[in-house]
Amino acid sequence: MAGGAIVPNDGPATDYGGSLTLSVFMSCLVAASGGLIFGYDIGISGGVSEMEPFLRRFFPHVLRRMAAAKGNEYCLYDSQTLTAFTSSLYVAGLVASLVASRVTGAMGRQAVMLMGGALFFAGGAMTGSAVNIAMLIVGRMLLGFGVGFTNQAAPLFLAEMAPSRWRGALTAGYQFFLALGVLTANLVNYATARASWGWRVSLGLAGAPAVVIFVGALFLTDTPTSLVMRGRADRARAALLRVRGPDADVDAELRDIAKAVEAARRSEDGAFRRMATRREYRPHLVLAVAVPMFFQLTGVIVLAFFAPLVFRTVGFGSNAALMGAVINGAVNLGSLLLSTLVIDRYGRKVLFMVGGIQMVIAQVGIAWIMGAKIGESGEAAMAHPYAVAVLVFTCLHTAGFGWSWGPLGWVIPSEIFPVDIRSAGQAMNVSIGLCLTFVQTQSFLAMLCRFKYATFAYYAAWVAVMTVFIALFLPETKGIPLESMGTIWVKHWYWKRFVHDGKSAVALT
Repeated sequence: MAGGAIVPNDGPATDYGGSLTLSVFMSCLVAASGGLIFGYDIGISGGVSEMEPFLRRFFPHVLRRMAAAKGNEYCLYDSQTLTAFTSSLYVAGLVASLVASRVTGAMGRQAVMLMGGALFFAGGAMTGSAVNIAMLIVGRMLLGFGVGFTNQAAPLFLAEMAPSRWRGALTAGYQFFLALGVLTANLVNYATARASWGWRVSLGLAGAPAVVIFVGALFLTDTPTSLVMRGRADRARAALLRVRGPDADVDAELRDIAKAVEAARRSEDGAFRRMATRREYRPHLVLAVAVPMFFQLTGVIVLAFFAPLVFRTVGFGSNAALMGAVINGAVNLGSLLLSTLVIDRYGRKVLFMVGGIQMVIAQVGIAWIMGAKIGESGEAAMAHPYAVAVLVFTCLHTAGFGWSWGPLGWVIPSEIFPVDIRSAGQAMNVSIGLCLTFVQTQSFLAMLCRFKYATFAYYAAWVAVMTVFIALFLPETKGIPLESMGTIWVKHWYWKRFVHDGKSAVALT
């Protein structure tokens, strides 16, 4: 079947050998640092949104509502204009991620990371110097273009560059840097909150992680797969020799990459159309939609954005709420460090199961405490010990996410797609994720105002659904080379009906 999924025959997956060289480690470290820009933005938005000087300048109606409506703790920050400040970035990111699919294929992963860093730097400069809402929103959109390009290219770079034995840990590095960006932003918010100009420092420092990824990307060599796709086989072999080491069978790996790329070139229609219409791509299509959707519906993204606002809702003061966000960010970073140690030892599904159960318990705990102590009307004040308990459950939820969906939400999409739809699949993953991030950031504060404590029960129910889905429909990908990834679908109890005809696997040629 021409242009079929990359599934060799029923033989075992190929191991090309090689070691974790300094070259591949440094290359993956630089690419993973692309997560800094996304993480910094996630962490900075919620903290800035509760700084009084920022609100007084751009959103004075929110301060008036806080003064007049203290009776309902759930609705203190319910403002569509305020949430538009956060969510506008993700509309731009959605557009950029769709464009980046073609640009990544034509120009390579490295060039797109350079573009993402430059756009994010420009956005940080504009938001930090904003004098009106228009400048603020345009700056946020430039940040969004940077996030869209970087989210498209960096995970692909990591998956294609990393040896299969360490692919999970190295690709999870993107989420690690994302979490580091969140924690850094929370610390910056805490340090600048007392100054009238603190919000400008918080927003303007977005340029710092942009410089890191831009300068780092200047020294990267593009991935062997990307080089072969652009007709540079000699450079691809040299890149493989450098990153795999002298003990690796680079010629065998290069041959498999070239076969995969050639199969992609022989396809007669576009990658998005193939994924949507061809039966052998059905598992890829389902997971391209399900993984980013479930990633967002864990609730951790909106908690990361609005953690200071949630902690203010349960009774923390302004500085205590910002410190609570710092603690939550530190827990996220620690759990991600743990995940890198075990992701390639115990596999993906074990982490999904453990993290899912933990997140359900935590979300139910938050809903129960808020329902019992603030009540449905939101008029009751929460005693300090219960507010601390909400912080503890929030950290428990964040830890569960940090060693499951956090890294795996990037690892799985970067490794399951065959090369002919890899850029399109990653673009779909990123664009769906950014689209749902926009919807959630625009609606979360209104949802909290109307659903109240049931908001957290809503997310708990989704985590339960996604945990069952993963148990049933995600094959284990630990240790499988990208060029042999098709074998997992042939052996899966459900997906084999789409990629296997009962006699032989879908062939490369």
